[in-house]
Amino acid sequence: MAATGDLLDLSLRDFLEAVASEDPTPGGGTAAALAVAISAGLTTMVARGSGDWPEAGSAIAQAERIRKRIAPLAQRDAEAYEEALVSMTLPERVEPTVRDVTVGAALWRAAEVPMAIAEAGADAACLASLVAERGTQARRADAVAAALLAEAATWAAAGLVRVNLTITAEDKRTKQARRLGETASTAARQAVQTLGAA
Repeated sequence: MAATGDLLDLSLRDFLEAVASEDPTPGGGTAAALAVAISAGLTTMVARGSGDWPEAGSAIAQAERIRKRIAPLAQRDAEAYEEALVSMTLPERVEPTVRDVTVGAALWRAAEVPMAIAEAGADAACLASLVAERGTQARRADAVAAALLAEAATWAAAGLVRVNLTITAEDKRTKQARRLGETASTAARQAVQTLGAA
């Protein structure tokens, strides 16, 4: 499926069909962005149901900011990846230097979006962990689910950063993406531990 339409306007059924199609988009980055958005939505739901928690309003506002920040990245990821795919199919008659620069620039742009997804995912995991700890016990499992979704999405996006940059694991951007994954994992572990405290 070409990323010409807005993926967020598709029904859930149509979106899932698009993901399962043979087309390369929507792919892993789009799925990761939507997982972060779902995580933020779950966190909002739990915080809204935590009326006795004085900081619930702040948690709701933060989760909604994350959700609004991440949702457009689902579409942007598909578009950036399609642009990178087009650049990699430039004709052989194009001067090699021009081709390399064009492909490199497209891959760089394709890596920027997953980096933003990883950043939002780490933020979402940390917030979900806080809500799991301090929000209502009756919905704690949903906050834990939010943290785990955000963790998985952060690692998925971090992997795409590395793949899209086609560079070594020691590059500062891949190190940053890995640190975001580690932050999300720490938050998710802390969230899971709150289930034992119930």
